[in-house]
Amino acid sequence: MVTNVTNFSRSGLYDWMAQRVSAVVLAAYFLFLLGYLLFNPGLTYADWHGLFSHTAMRIFSLLALVALSVHAWVGMWTISTDYLTPMALGKAATVVRFLFQAVCGMAMFAFFVWGVQILWGV
Repeated sequence: MVTNVTNFSRSGLYDWMAQRVSAVVLAAYFLFLLGYLLFNPGLTYADWHGLFSHTAMRIFSLLALVALSVHAWVGMWTISTDYLTPMALGKAATVVRFLFQAVCGMAMFAFFVWGVQILWGV
């Protein structure tokens, strides 16, 4: 079992489950927005603003933002542990993997904070 300190939940089963649950949340969010766009063909800024002014939509959007962050982290962690290995990179693999994961984590945090600011108007 992988016991890397940058692992999302310390268990492959939990990472697998987080990936699947976050994918379902993202699919539901995408389908809702697609349905809204299809059933409101003459969508104006006021309509769009009205949709996102509802607390329920803001919470759903925040849930989708959290799901996107979890989904991206598990995916990037998996890529880094599968492909940034000592066999592929030699002795520098640990440093390269750590830097890659650190940059991914900082980028995801920045995008999450930015999304919250956009969503809640902070």
